[in-house]
Amino acid sequence: MKLSIVVPMLNESKAISATLRALRIGAPSAEIIVVDGGSADDSRDIARELCDQLLTAPAGRARQMNRGAAAASGDVLAFVHADTLVPPTFSADIDSALRDPAIVGGRFDVELDEPGLVYRALGRLISLRSRLSGVGTGDQAIFVRDKAFRDLGGFKEIELCEDLDFMRRLKGRGRAACLRSRVITSARRWREQGVLRTVLLMWFIKIMFLLGWSPRWLTRRYSDAR
Repeated sequence: MKLSIVVPMLNESKAISATLRALRIGAPSAEIIVVDGGSADDSRDIARELCDQLLTAPAGRARQMNRGAAAASGDVLAFVHADTLVPPTFSADIDSALRDPAIVGGRFDVELDEPGLVYRALGRLISLRSRLSGVGTGDQAIFVRDKAFRDLGGFKEIELCEDLDFMRRLKGRGRAACLRSRVITSARRWREQGVLRTVLLMWFIKIMFLLGWSPRWLTRRYSDAR
């Protein structure tokens, strides 16, 4: 298995170094591709020294991830947010899961980078919800066989919920693995906007998306609520 990791980035100078260093430890032989969406800080200079390819694309995670996937040479793709730390067993865990030919992709369990009880509970609830639904989110380091990704046409280039949409479509191709290993992702949106408010907003957006509401309208609603 050759693993290519795509990291979409926009103004992540405070986080990107730790993210890429964790990837080098967790996937030492992987190809790491960072796709910048027009950062105005030092993100590009930092990332350039720590990745194999530094690309640019119009801002938007779906567009950036599709750009990275198009340049990837691996037969397995993983998509890791720029503020997410993968475990030291990252590549080995993916390889182990994909030894089962019925598995077409998957995601990791998640924990937030805050020590408080409420943040620990949030991480566990996100992982449980994902396990029960079989649908992961971008914070959980989605991975997929390259062929399945290309057969599905990659991510739909919509304003939000591209991860939810992709994982729902992936379920039609085969089984998705729910790995117990945890990635650690930033809790900053919960810290900045409030835990309850953020949880309610995220659930509102996901439910409305699943009911067929326009991603563009939901993006405006999300922006207005911030």
